[in-house]
Amino acid sequence: MSSVIESYKLGDIAVEISKTDHPNKLKVDCNDGNYHSEFTVRKYEYENYKRHMNQRIKNAYDEQYNEGK
Repeated sequence: MSSVIESYKLGDIAVEISKTDHPNKLKVDCNDGNYHSEFTVRKYEYENYKRHMNQRIKNAYDEQYNEGK
């Protein structure tokens, strides 16, 4: 059972950060209505590199849309 720590919009992407069973890991769940992605990050990365994490999410979603072109 995960509890949400934070949820926010990154452009069209809904991002939700949740606790996991591991005390030093967090689950990042992303969805823009077409693509869904989830991965885990270390709590330290989330707290100290959130901007970098958000850029990586945005780039990954941009790549999904550019693959078909």
